[in-house]
Amino acid sequence: MIRTFRILLRLLTIGRTLARHDALAAVEELQLAPGVMWLLRWPARRDIEGRPGQKLARALIELGPVFIKLGQFLSTRADLLGETMAEDLAKLQDRLPPFAASEAQATIETELGQSIEALFASFDTVPISAASISQVHFAVTKEEDGGREVAVKVLRPGIERAFERDLEVFYWLAQLAERTQARLRRFKPVAVVREFEDIAGIEMDLAMEAAAASELADNFDGDPTYRTPVIDWRRTSRRVLTMGRVAGIRIDDRAALLAAGLDLTEVLTKAAAIFFNQVFRDGFFHGDQHPGNMFVDPQGNIVAVDFGIMGRLDRQTRTFLADMLLAQLARDYRRLAEVHVEAGYLPPGESLDVFAQALRAVSEPVFDRPLAEISFARLLARLLRLSEAFNMPVQPQLLLLQKNMMMAEGVSRSLDSSLNTWTLAQPLIEDWMRENRGPEARIRRAAQDLTSSLERLPGMLGKVEAAAETLSAKGLRLDPETLAALKQPDSGRSWHFRALWLAVAVLGLGLIAAL
Repeated sequence: MIRTFRILLRLLTIGRTLARHDALAAVEELQLAPGVMWLLRWPARRDIEGRPGQKLARALIELGPVFIKLGQFLSTRADLLGETMAEDLAKLQDRLPPFAASEAQATIETELGQSIEALFASFDTVPISAASISQVHFAVTKEEDGGREVAVKVLRPGIERAFERDLEVFYWLAQLAERTQARLRRFKPVAVVREFEDIAGIEMDLAMEAAAASELADNFDGDPTYRTPVIDWRRTSRRVLTMGRVAGIRIDDRAALLAAGLDLTEVLTKAAAIFFNQVFRDGFFHGDQHPGNMFVDPQGNIVAVDFGIMGRLDRQTRTFLADMLLAQLARDYRRLAEVHVEAGYLPPGESLDVFAQALRAVSEPVFDRPLAEISFARLLARLLRLSEAFNMPVQPQLLLLQKNMMMAEGVSRSLDSSLNTWTLAQPLIEDWMRENRGPEARIRRAAQDLTSSLERLPGMLGKVEAAAETLSAKGLRLDPETLAALKQPDSGRSWHFRALWLAVAVLGLGLIAAL
């Protein structure tokens, strides 16, 4: 009872805030508790400017850190909110007033078990940035630790408790949606909230963010075109992250890049190659590659920050994506539909021919346009939207990929509208296809399978030898249940069918004994 009362009070606050910003439209479309929605909207203003997504973004900022993160998460779910609203939420500014430096210092000392003076030669009390989950201070390590300039990220006090409170509300609403709205069940609202909880949980564990930055650095070891800050593991924990300070020009600042004498095509070529390698080569990509997280150094190389949201694609998914791309480029829509079936995306019972026709309707208009005007991210978004018509399960990892493709294309066009970022990566795409989907790849996989089988052969022979020794010592015996089953009357299979299988079993055991 207390829990329900607490949830209802929080819902009232949320509803009134949405109404004040005229941002109830997205909630009303879900048709959850329409009477309550009408009551909340009745005295609300309706003259606020902006698209529904822009209004919702402003309301989420007022509702605080958890809702800002929710908005950023929902920006990856165009399947839920629609493309326009998702794009508006993707521009959500994650900026909040800073919390006191004394609180940041107290967190650092508690987490790392040492005083600020013991950890740093200097610590700037004015943060350089303050976001929903954390804020960042500049500092310098002690001389004996190299006197390095570092950036120290610290979690907001009480942020975990705030997430627990609002997640309780989100789960309550998701469960209500699944119970009362049949059309929303395919989106698995409870699973969506659980996914948000998992992502937010990782974001609030700064040691996990440090590990993500370290993994990216390992993946690009020896490649100077992409850098991540060096992690200071001694000064890093779950609530504190210390890393090397980075500098550079925002990747979307065209004027500053040109003033620095940088070749924009070269910068974009590097960025396209980095994105492709992260997705296809490594299956591990930066999940929040907006321009504020990507900088260009004086040599034209890319430096990334903020690794709280990361995406992973297993090899099978990458293979399916490659096969989809090949079929798409060949305009072979039947094959494209078959790949969806092989990937398990198209449910049983759906017509393959009708799905291929739908794929053709989405894709054909693209091929008649100049390459510079084609948005592969929007094409992927349209393909993903077909999921609703064909009851296909939503693929969150592909939605996150699509969001980052949108960001990459946006940056590319802001720097040079005549370039398509994916044509810059075309040589890499062709090489990857040849290595992973061409004849050489099939031969290599066959050789690997043969090698794997040969490696298992000694163990298999050992088991055969052990079975032979057992048979030699004890002879062939059938357990009572097997004998009883053989004595049962025929149930749709003829007696000679059972006899045949028994003969095969005896013959097999005889061969084992003879080895």
